[in-house]
Amino acid sequence: MSLSTAMHPKPARGCFITLEGIEGAGKSTHIAALSALLCSMGIGVVTTREPGGSPIAERIRALLLDSSNTGMDETAELLLMFAARAEHLSKTIRPALESGAWVLCDRFTDATYAYQGGGRGLNPERIALLETLVQGDLRPDLTLLFDLEPALGLERARGRGTADRFESETLHFFDAVRAVYLERAHASPERYRLIDAAAPLSDVGEQADQALRALIETRRGETADASGEGEHL
Repeated sequence: MSLSTAMHPKPARGCFITLEGIEGAGKSTHIAALSALLCSMGIGVVTTREPGGSPIAERIRALLLDSSNTGMDETAELLLMFAARAEHLSKTIRPALESGAWVLCDRFTDATYAYQGGGRGLNPERIALLETLVQGDLRPDLTLLFDLEPALGLERARGRGTADRFESETLHFFDAVRAVYLERAHASPERYRLIDAAAPLSDVGEQADQALRALIETRRGETADASGEGEHL
């Protein structure tokens, strides 16, 4: 180890936390509160979203959500999602994690399995190939799945104003999206925390808060075991 490395050790990698769920599930409402919780504990945090999260990715987002882009080829949609994700990872997520910041992301690749796999009916093996190509071995440390009945979610979402290209989809589409989300959550209980998004707002916030606090405590314990100190994330 060089003297400069000893004096300025590389910060521990930050945690990557994703918030998932259908339209109207409340992810955007709660991501700010979770960010505030991390900040109150002295943890650096970056909040971001998908598709989007970097300049080029935001331009792709506009293309994907534009309700006038009807009839988009399903494979083209899938590739655009991963093109935006590649930019997002390169420009925002990986640099933040390497700096030691925790990243809160409104949707990530689970959404691709749910929307393009479940909703569009694309083969999940094709999605998995792109996931490996674009992400390597990077996966979220924790995924909060805000779950509720699609009819309620769409009622909430469409009450906000003009529907985008995805919000304009049918109830059947969102039933399929939700089914894939739940399948993935049940298959990986160590990563997912299921949040009852139909509960009162304060209860939903408390569920998300508890899940994040549990991860913080786990990370503190891991850091303590590694360093023998136990106070730094």
